[in-house]
Amino acid sequence: MNIDPALLVEAGIALAGLGVWLLAFWGALLLTRPRPIDAPPPTQDFGGPESPAVVSLITGRWELTEDGAESTLIDLAARKVLEFRQPGNDPLQTTVHVRQDRPSGLNAYETMIFERVRGLAVGGMVPLTALTFRNEAEAKGWTRRLNAAIVADARSRGLSRRRFSPAVVTALTVIAAIPSLAAGLAIALHERRTDGDATGAIWVAVFAWAALGIFAGKSRGERDTPQGRAAAARWLGLKTFLRGHESFADLPPAAVTVWDRYLSYGDAVGATRVCSAVIDLGMGNRRRVWSSFGGTWHRVRVSYPSVFPRYGQKAVPLVLKALAALAVAALVVRFNAIAFDLAPGSVTDWIALAVRVLILWPLIYGGYTLIATLVDLFTPVTLTGEVLWTETWKAHSQGEDSPSIPWLHYLAVDSGASDRTVAWACPSGIVGGASPGDVVTLTVRRWTRRVLELRVESSARSRSQSFGDENTDQLIQRAMNAGAPALATAVRPARVSPADLVTAEEVGRVLGRPVSVSGGAGHGVAVGPMSMAEFRAADGSTLAILVATGIAADLAIRAHRGGMAVPGVGDEAFASGQWAVARRGPTVVRIEQRAAGAVHQPYLVWLLGLAVNRLT
Repeated sequence: MNIDPALLVEAGIALAGLGVWLLAFWGALLLTRPRPIDAPPPTQDFGGPESPAVVSLITGRWELTEDGAESTLIDLAARKVLEFRQPGNDPLQTTVHVRQDRPSGLNAYETMIFERVRGLAVGGMVPLTALTFRNEAEAKGWTRRLNAAIVADARSRGLSRRRFSPAVVTALTVIAAIPSLAAGLAIALHERRTDGDATGAIWVAVFAWAALGIFAGKSRGERDTPQGRAAAARWLGLKTFLRGHESFADLPPAAVTVWDRYLSYGDAVGATRVCSAVIDLGMGNRRRVWSSFGGTWHRVRVSYPSVFPRYGQKAVPLVLKALAALAVAALVVRFNAIAFDLAPGSVTDWIALAVRVLILWPLIYGGYTLIATLVDLFTPVTLTGEVLWTETWKAHSQGEDSPSIPWLHYLAVDSGASDRTVAWACPSGIVGGASPGDVVTLTVRRWTRRVLELRVESSARSRSQSFGDENTDQLIQRAMNAGAPALATAVRPARVSPADLVTAEEVGRVLGRPVSVSGGAGHGVAVGPMSMAEFRAADGSTLAILVATGIAADLAIRAHRGGMAVPGVGDEAFASGQWAVARRGPTVVRIEQRAAGAVHQPYLVWLLGLAVNRLT
């Protein structure tokens, strides 16, 4: 059966019109992409009055991530609306306390974060790990509302705008008239040639125009503005500075009492991996994962293949499928006339064309699959990188009363070639030898994304550390079990233990009652550049002492220079309200009293002087 050339011309008209619009749409996507911004020199100065959530948006190339919510939570603690308390050296034991029942001056998304904490708090307190949503639908709805509020704030400041502006949408809608008229013309020509009714061509054109216009008007995210680019450039200077000092990345959320808004803005620009590992509001993103491969911590965007059936397949089944498809194509060609004779006489030339395309599909699929599989089979590649994520992909069902048996896993690996990667398909029998944080060497097939061999070159740093301290091992294991390898790698021996600087008896004299160290805190380990101890009395009064070193200590003392200067204590010291802080050389000591009664600041300064004098 031969196809009328006129039918091909009519189909070509419709496809050409659609091609014009798709080209215009692709051009709009290309032209409205946020452009890269050249970062200024590193600086310790804040970039402006923007909130951490907005800073997260504009420094992340106008893409909303979980950093917006995390940094807002930390910022509420920096502004004394909330309070983080970490009783020992384990950030996973951090609790969040409501300090103000009705805070003023909060914007929409800050209010959402605050209400989330207050709604879960019992007696004004909630464990940090309890903030996670239990219901996926609730988490998605809450996240959409939060992101919408952040975007609204950024737009009101002139820092962001809709990626497809009304002008772009209008232009795409106008251009949509081309494929719409082309489709209508093709239908009209066909109906005229076959003596049919051309009225349907009008409705086809109207429907196509409306559909393309609606599609063009869908939100495509945010893009930059001149003001936004200028603000982002200022904040990128702070980002460069903070990310250049890995010790800052190891700070836990409770460190906000010392580092103030440096910590919230550090989280906003992606410089606080431990905070990101500990804080989980139910918006965990397996598509943006921390990696230390290459010597510096950075986030990698991971995509997970799922659409095409070739992913994860062995070569033999794919070859058999290709040969079967080619056999079907051969049979169709052989019995072509019979196939068309079976079709009803009322089938139009348009349906005949569609049937012809369906006949060609087995040939196209079979040939492409066979060639690609053979190339994939004889050209395996080897790569080395850090394991970012493992997750069950496919499993064999064992019935209602038996658990499914996984046979294929996702394995995301950062090879250092780019900040984007596609997860591999790894047989479940070999994926168990690798865990997040391990450096592995893989032998893979690129087209099917299948892992053939996996060899662990070095285990995650958290496994190889041994401080000779049982508490340390328990902390590391707990962090790994919680799915936070970034936290585990931050644990290290404490250079200065807070419990070695002051005694329980001395702290008891400040609080006016006997105290003990909470949970044995402060002995032996530190999280990142800081170690912390909390002394607690029977009535709930506490005194926290924190010791920090390195660049994080410089930022800590800088954040407290607004307090009253205290002469004679260390190289410099400041006090205000419930806290006192001092620096001696590269080390900073901070003491904070948390009691319901009166705070005697001279006693805090006396205790601070004792601690600083005992620094070696």
